[in-house]
Amino acid sequence: MMGGARRRRLGRALLYVAAVLLSLWVLAPLYLITVTAFTPRRESFDFPKPLVPTHLSGGTVDFFARSSGVLGALGTSVAVALTTLAISTALGAPAGYALARYVFPGRNAYRLMILSTRAFPIVILAIPLAVTFLTWGIFDTLLGVALMHTALALPFTVLVTSSIFVTVPRELEEAARTLGCTALGAFARVVLPLALPGLAAAGIFTWELSWNEVFAATVLTLDHPTLPALVVNTLQGASLPFRFAAAWFMLAPALAGIFLIRRYLLGLWSQVAH
Repeated sequence: MMGGARRRRLGRALLYVAAVLLSLWVLAPLYLITVTAFTPRRESFDFPKPLVPTHLSGGTVDFFARSSGVLGALGTSVAVALTTLAISTALGAPAGYALARYVFPGRNAYRLMILSTRAFPIVILAIPLAVTFLTWGIFDTLLGVALMHTALALPFTVLVTSSIFVTVPRELEEAARTLGCTALGAFARVVLPLALPGLAAAGIFTWELSWNEVFAATVLTLDHPTLPALVVNTLQGASLPFRFAAAWFMLAPALAGIFLIRRYLLGLWSQVAH
């Protein structure tokens, strides 16, 4: 018995150590990017760097934000991400609900087909997509990039929302129907509130995919790039401080989105734990 308790304590200690190491692995680059982005330019190349910086300056980040095209590209990225989020949720959530609630011929094949769409590298689709978007008149437009990002995010949205709706007891929905709710009313009043944390988590990852995606945005834009596309196209010969400022400028909105919606993630984890 004592040996079993000792092994459990050792296993728990190893788990904590692994969690700390994983956290440091993730947080250390974020910390270094932030510190270097707000370090005065003359100190950016100093080595070794102090763990706690003694001088901070927002000059490099401010210079990057005021650079030509940055604010416009930032607005485009936000608009594209919001449009992608809206379209992928509007299309993917009903499809996920159907997969979770109904049995129909070809359901497993449909799941496999959804996954198979991610098997094609976007590189081989670049030229056909550009030609198609030129023909449709949506090349170098917000809608064109949002549609491409929706195509990339939709398989993930369908499969994740399907797994979320499976966790909502069917009996609750049926009870609402017996009490006078229509099918749509039962979904809106019973299923949707319970599934909201999971849908919010799926929305976070859809936002992250659209915000960080660079290849399609680079191929499908010319005069109206997203922020990642602009950074890739303009930072080839930029100085090191300027690059770190660009990295922080792209990183901060993503972290802010996760921070603001963290309670939905915690709600999702509590549902999974139970």
